[in-house]
Amino acid sequence: MKLIIAEKPDQGSTLASIFKSKKQNGFIEIFPNETFTNGAYVTWAIGHLCQLVNPEAYEPGWKKWSLDNLPMIPSQFQYEVTKDKVKQFSVIQKLVNNPAVTEIIHAGDAGREGELIIRNILRITGCRKPMKRLWISSLTPNSIREGFNKLLDEDHTKNLYFEAYTRACADWVVGMNASRLYSLLLQKQGFSDVFSVGRVQTPTLALIVKRELEIENFKSEPFWEVIAHFNIDGKKYSGKWQNDGETRVKTNDMAEKVAAFCREKPAEVSDVQSDRKEFQPPLLYNLSALQAEANKRYKFPPKKTLDVLQKLYQKGNVSYPRSDSRYVTVEEANTFPDILTKLSHIKGYDQYFPLPIETLVDNKRYVNEKKVTDHYAIIPTEQIPNVDRLDPDEKKLYDLIVTSLIAAHYPKAIAEYTTVTTLVDGRAVFQSKGKVQIEEGWRKVINQKEKEDEPALPQLVKGEQGRTVKVDVKESQTQPPKRYTEGQLITLMKTAGKHIEDKEMEKILSKTEGLGTEATRAGIITMLKDRKYIDVTKNLVYATAKARILIEAIGQEILASPEMTAKWEQKLKEISEGSASPKNFMEQTNKMVYHLISSGVDHAANWVFSEEVRENFTPSKKMTKGKGGTKLGKCKKCEGSIVDKGSFYGCSNYQKNQCNFTISKKILGKNITQKNVKLLLSEGKTELIEGFTNKDKTFNAKLYLDEQEKRVKFLFEEHNPKTVTKL
Repeated sequence: MKLIIAEKPDQGSTLASIFKSKKQNGFIEIFPNETFTNGAYVTWAIGHLCQLVNPEAYEPGWKKWSLDNLPMIPSQFQYEVTKDKVKQFSVIQKLVNNPAVTEIIHAGDAGREGELIIRNILRITGCRKPMKRLWISSLTPNSIREGFNKLLDEDHTKNLYFEAYTRACADWVVGMNASRLYSLLLQKQGFSDVFSVGRVQTPTLALIVKRELEIENFKSEPFWEVIAHFNIDGKKYSGKWQNDGETRVKTNDMAEKVAAFCREKPAEVSDVQSDRKEFQPPLLYNLSALQAEANKRYKFPPKKTLDVLQKLYQKGNVSYPRSDSRYVTVEEANTFPDILTKLSHIKGYDQYFPLPIETLVDNKRYVNEKKVTDHYAIIPTEQIPNVDRLDPDEKKLYDLIVTSLIAAHYPKAIAEYTTVTTLVDGRAVFQSKGKVQIEEGWRKVINQKEKEDEPALPQLVKGEQGRTVKVDVKESQTQPPKRYTEGQLITLMKTAGKHIEDKEMEKILSKTEGLGTEATRAGIITMLKDRKYIDVTKNLVYATAKARILIEAIGQEILASPEMTAKWEQKLKEISEGSASPKNFMEQTNKMVYHLISSGVDHAANWVFSEEVRENFTPSKKMTKGKGGTKLGKCKKCEGSIVDKGSFYGCSNYQKNQCNFTISKKILGKNITQKNVKLLLSEGKTELIEGFTNKDKTFNAKLYLDEQEKRVKFLFEEHNPKTVTKL
């Protein structure tokens, strides 16, 4: 009899569902059949059933957080069963040791994490029985049946396990030592909190903080544009004045002079240039691309996308979700006609059929075996669901995956971009741009709106003449870099090599998976939120004061740079290929940790943190339990005091008399410092605060308290208050 161990309960049930079976407590008994002549048992982990033990399990003295205990480097790493999963582990252990079980079938997810989860369980149980590997990319009955009939030898995926195990141990060494190091050193600077540091999370955080500083240090400057409206023989359009290719004018005076010169003057079309562009259909989705698109369209956090996708996978409706490939093999391409035929009968998708292109088998844009790694792109399976019965989130993701496959069977889209140059009074040059869609192609299926759709221009010919009927001067301001969205963070992690100055390291990182893996990026972003390093408001990512403190402390250390990840990922990839030694990798990691501790202690004496960062730093509740906040001024509603309450400033008398007087800690993207709150409470207004952002527009203003309305308002130079938020 064989024992099948899946990664999750739902997957275990799905694997057993194609056979006659009986559910037991913690496992399923499969009755004898053609595939399993003696029957089989199916059991499951609950994700990571085992975890690396805490430092004190190796050395009792390591429980104390002390610089003297660093570095903590175990001679042999140990795993233990997670406390809340002991019951299921006992079920697995009993089945593994059952004399009737003669062979184990490893049925974890077909990736490095699945490899690690199941093999670690078997290690702890002390299993010595022969093992085979189930490796499938979808949970449809056909795939399951075929997978069981084509089991891989245990050695086939062993190196993938070595890579995952080495990755986990190295992350433990870096995380445990670096987190304690910087937490202890920063506590000496007055920042009483736990500062989590990690091999992937920290360089990701460094990129977010870099963008935060770029926004903060950006100085917005005004500029003007001169826009003329033309009538050329009854054909109307507009254009921007340009000088040496530049349409922005630095002074209002200059812009007004240009406008005055051009009004009511003759105009002539001096040049018409048309450029036809072709746009290929998008590639099929991998996880990162799907997370980015779902966030852009539906504001789904990356973890939500992965969770919903996992449900669709476990229902057998889509292929393996954690794929890093956007290509398929010829074998998968041959299944598309059958899948698409079924989709053609579904209301909503029927409008796209018949397809302009019958097959993708010979299309190298999608079918490329060399670019398929462990798994092919995320595609719908032949097990088509009743779309109307999917929950709303499942329906949205399923639609993205289906339409990407349909669009791949459509021709390229073709658009013509036209640039018209108009000469006013023979001297002033104006430029107009327009776009005409020539061939809709795949855009019929996926309506991708460009950032700014170019307006359609009338048919114009060089030499045509007319008049300038109106000229406007438009004032604008330069805008700071935009904040990342959660979806853009996924792309940022995937393409982190672009932020490396060392071209060789950039090349290495581009060949690996970037920062993190398809399976872990969503978790890293969630971790940064949970550990109060980032705030996400309306899908925009803000670095907290805590994040800035940590990244400033780490400084130029390799730990905060994608370079280190590039080197690590290269070596880990070599381990998975069997060409590098896990032992040598850990030795190099240990050396890096020794260096990190030494340099961290040396550099700590030179750390200088700005007053604003110190004021905005809020320790976690756990670290500040029982401590009262600093009094910033008198409450405007009662006799209490306004104190820093973490995410906002509020009255100290709330528990006593439910006084609800509060002041937001962040207004339109700007942190309101304790210094400005003190001024607001004592003098009625703050200093001038630069960089408020509202709908991609930035402005500067003071804040003032309206004593009567109990509101914070903007105070502009022209004394035109605007309500921001209730107090």
